[in-house]
Amino acid sequence: MIAPKTLKLSVKSLKEFAKKRLPDQELIDLDERDECPIEIVRHMCSPDKLGIQLLFIPEEYGGFGGGAFDVYCICEEMARIDLGVATAVLATFLGSDPITVGATPEQKKFWLTRIAEEGLLFAYGATEPDAGSDLGALQTTAERVTEDGRVVGYKINGNKQWISNGGIAGAYTVLANTPAGPSWFIVEKGAPGFTHDEPEDKHGIRLSNTAALAFSDVYVDADRLVGGVEGLGLNQAQAVFGYTRLMVAAFGLGGGWSALDRAIPYSTKRIQAGSPLSEKQGYTHKLIVPHVARLEAARAFIEETAERIDGGAEGSLNTEGAIAKYMATEAGNLAADASIQALGGYGYTHEYMVEKISRDVRITTIYEGTSEIMEMTISRDRWQLHLKTRGQHYHEQARQSEALHARHPNVGANIAALAFHALAEVMEKARIGRLTRYQHILLRLGEWIAFAESAGGLSRRAALMAEGRLNEKANQRFDPVAFAAISRIFAREAALKVAEEGLRWITGAGGVTDAEMGAFEAALGLPAVHRAQAGLIADMDSVADVLYHRTSKGAGVAA
Repeated sequence: MIAPKTLKLSVKSLKEFAKKRLPDQELIDLDERDECPIEIVRHMCSPDKLGIQLLFIPEEYGGFGGGAFDVYCICEEMARIDLGVATAVLATFLGSDPITVGATPEQKKFWLTRIAEEGLLFAYGATEPDAGSDLGALQTTAERVTEDGRVVGYKINGNKQWISNGGIAGAYTVLANTPAGPSWFIVEKGAPGFTHDEPEDKHGIRLSNTAALAFSDVYVDADRLVGGVEGLGLNQAQAVFGYTRLMVAAFGLGGGWSALDRAIPYSTKRIQAGSPLSEKQGYTHKLIVPHVARLEAARAFIEETAERIDGGAEGSLNTEGAIAKYMATEAGNLAADASIQALGGYGYTHEYMVEKISRDVRITTIYEGTSEIMEMTISRDRWQLHLKTRGQHYHEQARQSEALHARHPNVGANIAALAFHALAEVMEKARIGRLTRYQHILLRLGEWIAFAESAGGLSRRAALMAEGRLNEKANQRFDPVAFAAISRIFAREAALKVAEEGLRWITGAGGVTDAEMGAFEAALGLPAVHRAQAGLIADMDSVADVLYHRTSKGAGVAA
């Protein structure tokens, strides 16, 4: 991990570089030409220039040894500038992940040092045309080449699809099936039999290079097998999902805020019916404030997960990474879409950045695992916790939130507790009725779990802010009072979503009879959830006042 001062300087340098080299009009022009600014990407990854890639590299190999929190901060800032360029930089990090996690000491020293000292661009060759995000279904093969009974190399055959940096990388980590199972290999640009297609004509992130790869008897020496042992590829990929998905979550967060930060000042100048849009609840309370709450809920979960990773938490935190990615990327998409609406006809034109941002941020719900895969990952893991604790896992989370409410009655922890209690009841009804046999129920559980856990995380972050104990690297755009209001706003949404949508889908799947309906509604705490909505407009008013730097008309009311 790097020092807070160093991180601050890195972010400042990144902002200054973007202001000079990547102003909005240049980004719009590059997008129009569907051009990856390769020289700018190389400048950003050059050790004697911006050196962004050094953040990802351990100190022993010439990098800064940045932790998860550091990388999240940089990724958010890169996404605020441009998600296409950010993707090009992240691709090198993803491409080197199998090496960082599973390589031999000699392989790490050779390849990671090259990234640090040369700015070598990498690509991550996992996704295939017919397998998509299902790494277990890959068809690319690596056939052993032997001499005197000893494996001296491999011949790789197959195809990869949607590879970021596919046409510009200097080296590629490629997942292929060996006789012992999926394994990672390092293939350098120019290897005989290795080709890439022309860049994909994409909906968004048009400043990134995305290309298909083809391998026809591509020979690599045995020392290009990552880790030197076959069959470890899926484990090596799984080991970093919690970390890499956190980075994509930061992209969704940065993209969403980048859009809102254009919609907010626009509304102060756009006059409608004699007054600015910024003074109209129909604008702020639909198009701005709810999206701020969702983005900040995602941020709270990102930061909490990053701190756990940096603190050496056991396990890969795959589920936490999935929750962070799901919440941040979905929130980023909604915020960008709302920003187009907020600018009206202007927002729909290529001339304004919000249109481009909306197209760019869309990819964050797809790459590194789609939102649907995230929902499945979340629900399957937490379903096991529900079973192991005999239905008490989320009731216990609720009790912890209730205890937090006793210490901090204004951060919405009591409303988050309602979401947790309702979630526990929904999951128990699903268990009794064996409703997880319906895939849609399983996916909806993933969504409700993500919202409830994010509400809990947001209230904890609000409490830490109130106590002055927030991570010194943390984003502190809002003061404790405003942040508590944001926490209450989101907790209300999460509790209502879990209770009402849970009732809808459990009933829709046949999990509740007419005779059981009243008892189930009571168990979900629906009356309490509805009562908790009291004060919502006042809280939204107070957050809008903060966003627009105007004197508050009244403090938000705690439910």
